[in-house]
Amino acid sequence: GSSSLKFQLIDSDSEKVIAKGLCERIGIDGSVISYSPAGGEKIINETPMPDHKRAIELVIAALTDEKTGVVKSLSEIGAVGHRIVHGGEKFTKSVVITDKVKKAIEDVSDLAPLHNPANLIGVNACEELMPGVKNVAVFDTAFHQTMPEEAFLYAIPYNLYKQYGVRRYGFHGTSHRYVSQRVCEFLGCDPAGKKIITCHIGNGASIAAVKDGKCIDTTMGLTPLEGLMMGTRSGDIDAGAVVYLQKKLNLDAEGISTLLNKKSGVLGITEKGSDMRDIEMAAEAGEPRSQLALDMYFYRIKKYIGAYAAAMGGVDIIVFTAGVGENQTGLREEVCKGLEFIGVKFDASKNNVRGKETIISADDSRVKVCIIPTDEELMIATDTMNL
Repeated sequence: GSSSLKFQLIDSDSEKVIAKGLCERIGIDGSVISYSPAGGEKIINETPMPDHKRAIELVIAALTDEKTGVVKSLSEIGAVGHRIVHGGEKFTKSVVITDKVKKAIEDVSDLAPLHNPANLIGVNACEELMPGVKNVAVFDTAFHQTMPEEAFLYAIPYNLYKQYGVRRYGFHGTSHRYVSQRVCEFLGCDPAGKKIITCHIGNGASIAAVKDGKCIDTTMGLTPLEGLMMGTRSGDIDAGAVVYLQKKLNLDAEGISTLLNKKSGVLGITEKGSDMRDIEMAAEAGEPRSQLALDMYFYRIKKYIGAYAAAMGGVDIIVFTAGVGENQTGLREEVCKGLEFIGVKFDASKNNVRGKETIISADDSRVKVCIIPTDEELMIATDTMNL
């Protein structure tokens, strides 16, 4: 991330997590690294991290620490997989990183200015600190590169697409890929012939339509702003309203971007916060704006599920994943209410579960509705190992 670094060390044979942790507030006062070796106590250390290179130095120090480390030396680490947010049209799958790949990632950095430069700093730091160890790029946009033109193009002058790459790219692709594959393994079915709608609902949220194992549409666009209402992002909004607000509020491009990305969504409606647990509690206590935010949030998810069922000519499986999707029982129930017309028969008692793989639709439901906790790190590690 632009000011954070999340890491896991994974044994590729057993797929077990040996250690994991998080560096927060990189480049900001009060930088903190938290580190958890498997079976051990969580260690939290506040220490300056002026840049991502220093963060990676601290990660390596934690992994190789004499007392709490999990490897004796860096020679035990076979490869490093990096989540790269934006691959543009250049990358349709994960790749081993070369100078040419780094240049291509840099070329599309203006499409993800907060993330791609930070991702590249991480790559360069690993190359410098771990010479000879291969690095792999796993792109958040790659899974969506199978979308057809009619789904990914915007109805603006075509030369703007050719010249500047303005089109729908979609994000959370590593998560959508993982859960759409994993749900088929879980249900014991072949992705071929299946129509799946994957709902990645967290502070950032997106939905994908997956047909025969390939993405045919997704809600996020050129940037992660489009689509669903999110924690602090507006989601879909009339472009004319953006121009109108820019004039009325006398905002420059950065100002309107901040308004729509960081001050809108659930936060914008409640004017209190964006944590869905707090919003649910406030709504239960009778706070009308929190209830309005929930109603808007649920409605948009349901609307896109209906749209994607139409785009695919039906749906066989609906998957909920990510922080809110895996854990908020009320969200899943409200979204599934009224979807009987496409074959969903919901089971409230089965839905009373958090964060585990399970079916929450009735036994006789034509559409299977499932919770599949996402595991982007495992997907990154698997791609890295395979390459």
